[in-house]
Amino acid sequence: MTFRTGSHGEKVSLLGYGAMRYPTVDGGHANTYHGGSNAPIDLDKVQKHIDFCIEHGVNYFDTSPAYCRGESEKVLGDALSKHPRDKWFVATKLSNFAPKTQTFEASRKMYEESRRLLRTDVIDFYLLHSIGGGGKNAMKVFNDRFVDNGMLAFLLKEREAGRIRNLGFSFHGEESVFRHAISMHGKVHWDFVQIQLNWVDWHHAKEVNPRNVNAETLYNLLAERNIPAVIMEPLLGGRLAKFNEAVSRRLTPLDPKATPASWSFRFAGSFPGVLTVLSGMTYLRHIEENVKTYSPLKPLDDAERAALERAARAYLSDDSIPCTSCNYCMPCPYGLDIPGIFSVWNQAAVSGYLPDDAADPDYAAGRRRFLVEYERFVPRLRQAQRCIGCGRCAPHCPQSIDIPAMIRKVDVFVEKLRRNGRA
Repeated sequence: MTFRTGSHGEKVSLLGYGAMRYPTVDGGHANTYHGGSNAPIDLDKVQKHIDFCIEHGVNYFDTSPAYCRGESEKVLGDALSKHPRDKWFVATKLSNFAPKTQTFEASRKMYEESRRLLRTDVIDFYLLHSIGGGGKNAMKVFNDRFVDNGMLAFLLKEREAGRIRNLGFSFHGEESVFRHAISMHGKVHWDFVQIQLNWVDWHHAKEVNPRNVNAETLYNLLAERNIPAVIMEPLLGGRLAKFNEAVSRRLTPLDPKATPASWSFRFAGSFPGVLTVLSGMTYLRHIEENVKTYSPLKPLDDAERAALERAARAYLSDDSIPCTSCNYCMPCPYGLDIPGIFSVWNQAAVSGYLPDDAADPDYAAGRRRFLVEYERFVPRLRQAQRCIGCGRCAPHCPQSIDIPAMIRKVDVFVEKLRRNGRA
């Protein structure tokens, strides 16, 4: 395993385990807002996964009070407790998104509960969870959640007392809030920052939406201050786990045996300022593949970087929706499975079977495949036609997607397919 050095000399595995997609006893995963299952978490499998990770050098484990129906921290704490404390680092977050959790008392209770559930007196990496959300009110939301309630001052004292080893934040949203938080570095001294980084977002996040921030900008702002970067979304919510034809033409000839995931993890890990790259790994085969990629890391060369940039431009030419299935838009008050709807659409777009022309000889097969997948993975009462356009979801989207507009786009498309191509 390749290791990187943290702000206080910690030797951190380049691969980090993201505890938001635990396996469930029915063979699914516990991220219920993205095709997940309500079945119980398969605790035996989780333990085997954690054991395998530690045996193969993975020592960074990331969780949150908000993950896996609120069960993630306890499950992770129980699994890690089977191993010596010096074999693992645990990261969790102040996930005080709901207004009722944003008082000092409620936020402190969340922090203390995390320590209890994780069965540790010391949290190795503690994050202000997802700063930058809230659209035009993003700065106010940041201050309400962390500053004006006194919580940041409290966490700084906890770090000084040794109950937090590293203090940082994760970011989605408004660039102004990121820059404001970075400007606090001289006073706060962030030990690490978690950002979204992959070979599409590196140069092209703003092309997807002008309110997004290119990963290159975020990474360079951290590198200038020697703040280690923790990487999330290396596979862009799973959308880079498969290649469409245009991407495959540019990358497969360079290494016919390389998997799509290995390209993405090598890209994220090749930056020297990256401390660890998180992956939500539901199945053992995912862990095995990612461990192999980083044992040890083979950094990208210039030709491979150039090929990935060409692939990114080709990737952006498709009709996919820039959803990463983070679930911040959920729950929908009218019951829609927003990430599920977008996932079916994106799978079709990336795989090249969006049936948009009835004259195409492959239209009938594509139409049938899309409708079967849509009905299979999104229950009727949670499909796009249920949307009334209330817009409650949109302000919560870290990717700044106009969710009602995209849902309407899918609904019109599906209805046209159901009428066999007739508008």
